[in-house]
Amino acid sequence: MDNRRISEARTFGSALIVDDHPLFCDALSMTLRSSVGINQIDTAATLEQAIAHISGGGTPDVVVLDLNLPDVNGLDGLVRIRNILSAPIVVVSSMADNRVISGVIHAGANGFVPKHSQREVFQAAFEVLRSGGIFIPPGYMLLDRETAPNQTDTLERLASLTNQQARILQLICEGKLNKQIAYDLSIAETTVKAHVTAIMRKLGVQSRTQAVLIAKETSFTNVLQDRP
Repeated sequence: MDNRRISEARTFGSALIVDDHPLFCDALSMTLRSSVGINQIDTAATLEQAIAHISGGGTPDVVVLDLNLPDVNGLDGLVRIRNILSAPIVVVSSMADNRVISGVIHAGANGFVPKHSQREVFQAAFEVLRSGGIFIPPGYMLLDRETAPNQTDTLERLASLTNQQARILQLICEGKLNKQIAYDLSIAETTVKAHVTAIMRKLGVQSRTQAVLIAKETSFTNVLQDRP
């Protein structure tokens, strides 16, 4: 368990559970109410439902997210929610090993709880979150970024793009040239070129084609669409 303080103490009055298994949602809702003291609980069966709920003003104090959703590929669901919400995100998944846990933490999650954990583990997780810490379940350890999954590093690089750079990368993925991008965004072509250079530097690639491949391999065009 990593008790590093990352912010002031938090309170949790509402939660959004993102999971496509109704029985698990019901069981987890009971656990959060009885063991954690969260009274307002909403659920979403897909990532798109979760994003629609958050974008519609339903900003929960905490999100409990399953990695295996019907419309999610890899960690991009986690990153998409992190892009639009500053509240803590706890990943609850049956895929519990040090690499997966470390991957989700480095991608922006505030904690990981193995899916079939006892109530005591959920209680411990929220105690750590309340104090502003990062929760790693007992028996596991947080690996450094070099050892965690490669996709995590790629997603973090993509997430580091500014909103304007993200829009430009999305247009590049659509096959548009610098002149077309400049027209679409009402900026100078030289500005587009400067942004493209910055994008390639952040992604660690040498060409627009490599940047497009990275974006498509990680389904990051979905992430870009969530940017304001």
